[in-house]
Amino acid sequence: MVTAAHPTPLPTATVPAPRTRLPAVRHLGPNWYASVMGTAVVANAGATLPYQVTGLRTACTAVWALSFLMLAVLLTARAAHWIHHRDQARAHLLDPAVAPFYGCLSMALLAVGGGTLSVGEDWTGTGVAVGIGAVLFTVGTAIGLVGAVAVPYLMVIRHRITADQASPVWLLPVVAPMVSAAVGPLLLPHLPSGQAQQTMLYACCAMFGLSLLATLVMLPVIFARLVTAGPLPLALTPTLFLVLGPLGQSTTAANKFADAAPGVVPAPFDQGFLAFAVLYGVPVMGFALLWLALATAMVRRARRGGMGFTMTWWAFTFPVGTCVTGAEGLGAHTGLAAFDWLAAGLYAFLVAAWALASAHTLRGTVTGRLLAAPRPAPPGPRSATARTR
Repeated sequence: MVTAAHPTPLPTATVPAPRTRLPAVRHLGPNWYASVMGTAVVANAGATLPYQVTGLRTACTAVWALSFLMLAVLLTARAAHWIHHRDQARAHLLDPAVAPFYGCLSMALLAVGGGTLSVGEDWTGTGVAVGIGAVLFTVGTAIGLVGAVAVPYLMVIRHRITADQASPVWLLPVVAPMVSAAVGPLLLPHLPSGQAQQTMLYACCAMFGLSLLATLVMLPVIFARLVTAGPLPLALTPTLFLVLGPLGQSTTAANKFADAAPGVVPAPFDQGFLAFAVLYGVPVMGFALLWLALATAMVRRARRGGMGFTMTWWAFTFPVGTCVTGAEGLGAHTGLAAFDWLAAGLYAFLVAAWALASAHTLRGTVTGRLLAAPRPAPPGPRSATARTR
């Protein structure tokens, strides 16, 4: 019997897997905007220090220019991330550990815009500075207001969060409007007098209230998580400093209102803003110092436990910078030297923290470690997750 021979199979060509375009930006998350915020606040806070040192303003202007460049590069890289890695971008939005960092985009735009108005005009001229500052303020405020609603909406509707996952990171989306409230008064002198200036000032007051009340809703949840579930995971421990953000920024905003109100709103409301700045700012600054001591103790404990560098270390910069500007405003309105000393001491801490975070970030970027896929969190007794890249 003759059997039909099986045909020899033809060799099949190996089809290479499709290449991922721009793989370096695939895991570039919105948390990177914190580096822009932390750099810009060094310039913004240094420009209004009560103790002026020769060359300080020039140095602050140079740091502002660096923050402007960082913002441009990061906006470009994040745009590439959304164009070429939409799956990862959507995953970030649906990740409760990452989505709140979208508030950093708004604050980065606003921080650089505020620096443009306060120190950038030294190099660009007033007209250009006002134009850039107005654009960054408008875009940053719009994004911040959308984020203040969208991110909490996602947390309620799409995210699946347990009580022990509460984190200071949750404050990021709702703090952004407070940054707008503090930056907006810088534009008032460049608006037509009357209705335009008053509308801007009262809009900033409304954003102040929006952010403050939202913060007061979230803070008890965050502190209750610390008390009932224990310390945060090591990588998240620096985020305890984020609580200083709404405290220092609201104090700064209240003082900016007091500076801007004369000539904008009629008496006695202009003096009411000054009284509010002091009566609100002093107690809040006291609580900020209490939280700073608590957060520092927790970070020291985590450091002894092996906490290494992650991008969360940028939490040591912008929130502290808002306390610097808050103390500067209180010093100007109360005449107390104690607030001037506080501002100078906190600014020294800010510069040291910025230098440390910048050096580690530059090293991690060059080696590619910070742009690699995040490692899964090690198994532990708690289910809290942390983004360590």
